[in-house]
Amino acid sequence: MQSGGIEERENRFPFLLATMKGISQVLLIENWITGLLILSAITVTSFKLGLIAFLSAAIGTLFGQVGGGNPSSVERGLFGYNPTLTGMALFLYLEGPANWGIALFGAVIAAAFTASVMRFLQPAGMPTLTFPYIITTWLIMLSSYRFEAFALTDEIVPQSLSHWKLESAGEIQWLNAFLDGAGQIFFLQGIVAGLLLFLGIFIANWQMGLYALAGNFIGMFTAYILGGEHTLIDAGLYGYNAILTALAVGVVFRAGPNRISLFIAIIACVLTVVIIGSVDTVLLPYGLPALTMPFALSTSIFIGARMMMRHA
Repeated sequence: MQSGGIEERENRFPFLLATMKGISQVLLIENWITGLLILSAITVTSFKLGLIAFLSAAIGTLFGQVGGGNPSSVERGLFGYNPTLTGMALFLYLEGPANWGIALFGAVIAAAFTASVMRFLQPAGMPTLTFPYIITTWLIMLSSYRFEAFALTDEIVPQSLSHWKLESAGEIQWLNAFLDGAGQIFFLQGIVAGLLLFLGIFIANWQMGLYALAGNFIGMFTAYILGGEHTLIDAGLYGYNAILTALAVGVVFRAGPNRISLFIAIIACVLTVVIIGSVDTVLLPYGLPALTMPFALSTSIFIGARMMMRHA
């Protein structure tokens, strides 16, 4: 039950709180305090990136309101999380005088795409996840090859698959890598950002916090056992998709309390790591980042399988 002070605050600032929930929904959490902690983590790392994140989430929320979206979905922040990630990704991966404009334009498109995907998937009982963010970001990034107003940053380096070699050497700073696993969900690295993000998850739901920790560990450990690149493990790039998968499969979209939910979540996290390798390989000639596609694919596989077996 909410306290009177919290209820009054939500009644006075519905748009702002829905925007904060839009940021928290990236972690599949509906909690404005979590959203505020996430925004703080982003802003501490980069003020400009924090501003882009807030504006993108606000654009998504406004689109849901003005466009006549389901009021409950708007209030819960379901129109904000895909635009948040899209705006941040495009701001980071594109450069040029139109950088800000393209990032916010991408947020608008992601909001529209989210509404479209909701329309088709919700009747089937499937969640939208981050597919609108992934596809919108990839399409706009690829379009930069055909326009002069914006270009991919030097961080995007297309490589020939036939000449690519796996380099697994290198030292891993395990504690930093563990915290970066959470930060990389929002393109962040650093101890402060990682701690704030984990704090935000635990404040919302302690069980989700435990699943996030477990998913992060499973992602890193699986990548290490399979001989993944140490530089990527050290940067947290094998952890963040596994965290989202653990939260989705283990808590948010599980079929009620049961004894095998933890086991299923573990298998889903392991699969997520394998899919990371697949997606990275497919995208190598384009230099595109995997984003959260491994999480979206792995989660969809297990949610779809659960629905099929329930109705078989």
